[in-house]
Amino acid sequence: MENGAMKSNLYLYKKKIINLIMLSLSVLAAVISIIPLIFIIYYTVSKGISHLNIDFFIEMPKPVGEPGGGMANAIVGTLIMLGIGGSIGIPVGMSAGIYLSEFGKNKFGNVVRFFADVLSGVPSIVVGVVVYSLVVIPMKQFSALAGGIALGIIMIPTITRTTDEMIKIVPQSLRETALSLGIPKWKTTVSIVLKTAWKGIATGILLALSRAAGETAPLLFTALGNRFWSTSIGQPIASLTVYIYDYAKAPFEDWNNQAWTAALVLIILISILSLLFKIITRSRYNIKQ
Repeated sequence: MENGAMKSNLYLYKKKIINLIMLSLSVLAAVISIIPLIFIIYYTVSKGISHLNIDFFIEMPKPVGEPGGGMANAIVGTLIMLGIGGSIGIPVGMSAGIYLSEFGKNKFGNVVRFFADVLSGVPSIVVGVVVYSLVVIPMKQFSALAGGIALGIIMIPTITRTTDEMIKIVPQSLRETALSLGIPKWKTTVSIVLKTAWKGIATGILLALSRAAGETAPLLFTALGNRFWSTSIGQPIASLTVYIYDYAKAPFEDWNNQAWTAALVLIILISILSLLFKIITRSRYNIKQ
């Protein structure tokens, strides 16, 4: 009996040691993954904070040689194209993800899943070239609409795969309970399964929006850019990422500084989007509970 108790205690002790080691390695991996982000944020803030003021948000870009100015047109243009891209990518991506998870256990579903994976690995510049051929050339001009379509296409695979995976982890018992009460499958999916998985899906949407907000290459082929104020979706429009690209490679120190400030504003914009999504998903979750 004593030997059995000693072996049992030794086994528990080993399990605790292994658990502590694995937990320590996980924490170390988490810290290592956060360190690059901390350095990026720190360097961007240190470079861009000195030129961050109200004029940057409300004024237009100054001509070459004139100090100051802002990127009001680029901020508005970025938001417009994100809105267009989200209105395309979010419903398409969520619908595809719902289909794959709930109804896509067949050959067609495997094909859709394969193409979603392939699309997620396609370079964004290729998406820009394709949209240029399909939208810009027929319209005979660059436009915010073309830029938004390119960003929407970039969002689709991320939202699709996230929606698919989040719905899969919803307990099967919820579906069975709803179906046993006579609720149609489509209504069960929309009213119960989708609401249960909403927080995870919202995280995927946020990730897709963040990625789209940081894209430059596809916008060079679609929206092009505009140094003047424009909110028309049928005309070329400014964006923060294109301004960062143009100003960072310019031989003017003031433009280089504004590029850093624009990068900081882009981080702030993404942070605000993250906070809004957290508030929205948290409130929905509390109501549901």
